[in-house]
Amino acid sequence: MKNIVLFGPPGAGKGTQSEKIIEKYGFLHLSTGDLLRAEIANNTKLGLDAKTFMDAGKLVPDEVLIGMVANKIENNLEVAGFIFDGFPRTVVQAEALDVMLEQKHLKIAGMIALEVEETELTKRILERGKTSGRADDQNEELVKKRVEEYNTKTAPVANHYKAQSKFASINGIGEIDTIFTNICNVIDSY
Repeated sequence: MKNIVLFGPPGAGKGTQSEKIIEKYGFLHLSTGDLLRAEIANNTKLGLDAKTFMDAGKLVPDEVLIGMVANKIENNLEVAGFIFDGFPRTVVQAEALDVMLEQKHLKIAGMIALEVEETELTKRILERGKTSGRADDQNEELVKKRVEEYNTKTAPVANHYKAQSKFASINGIGEIDTIFTNICNVIDSY
């Protein structure tokens, strides 16, 4: 089982590339954003609590996300691998993920980081907001706050995987298929 962390700020193209990776490798997409949106759509207590944080452009607390991820993994141990999209977002989450996977005799094969400049990110997210229906994609101030949250709280997660020699950086600007080929080259090397 190959487990990949697809990493990058909001708007870097993780969702687009995840779809292509899933199609090629048969991995199960594990997006905390999707898990959270499903909880919100179902009006669960977890979803309503999470919505408060998301609407303010803030990250959902670690214990909520870690519990959701653990359940998803536990219920899908037969897959070829997981592609983690939007998780882990903090070093604490990365450490908890390592421990959780180790208990299941699994591990992260590597982190692939999509690198995109901040002005491009803002442009992409606002454009996506025209069709996504997500309130946090339509407000430039919230978009900037999300990118700032990523830079201060999430970007340090890369160091966790660098220390394990599991980090690869990919330029996230360019043709989607070229970026995908570069990602596949990294996955195939694991």
